Amino acid sequence: MFSRLQYISQGSTATTQLNNIKQALSAGCNWIQLRYKNATTEEVIVLAEQVKRLCTDHSATFIINDHPLIAKAVDTDGVHLGLTDMTIMKARQIVGSNKIIGGTANTLEHVFQRVDEGCSYIGLGPLRFTTTKEKLGPILGLRGYEEIIEALLLRHITIPIYAIGGIVLEDIQAIMKTGVYGVAVSGIITNYPDKKLLIQQFNTFLYE
Repeated sequence: MFSRLQYISQGSTATTQLNNIKQALSAGCNWIQLRYKNATTEEVIVLAEQVKRLCTDHSATFIINDHPLIAKAVDTDGVHLGLTDMTIMKARQIVGSNKIIGGTANTLEHVFQRVDEGCSYIGLGPLRFTTTKEKLGPILGLRGYEEIIEALLLRHITIPIYAIGGIVLEDIQAIMKTGVYGVAVSGIITNYPDKKLLIQQFNTFLYE
């Protein structure tokens, strides 16, 4: 079973990234998505190898954003791909049939596309405006999630949907009522002083 809480890493340097991931893991997060933009391939590989060891030590799932070839080289649990990244089919050929492949979606049409492509899960958003991502899709809001989940249920489509985009703790109960599977968060965990308490609270709402 996939974790209902994903932490998407932050940091403009490898040192900051690694420190943030260490703290999230130590606080109880068991799904890490390494998102390290504007870095060279070599820099991403070195960091990914370090994160892989940390995730193994904490029995956590490790996904890398954007880089199927690095996912293959480092033997991560999978890869997450944006709509303009490599195709799911090509990534599957690289990482193998047993790996997790997540895909970004912003609309119902994107969700159908991702289902057809054979994604393992979908990161759907944004819920609201966020400064974490430079190219932001249309804001969905709670009603947007409800409408998309309803459309999937009508077609008997079952795939884990993760809400993403500016999510805070106070959103979780309302988000989960829409029918999504879980949430992917970034800044809230990175910046929260008591990460262990925060993740405990997240999980209380996510699994209730």
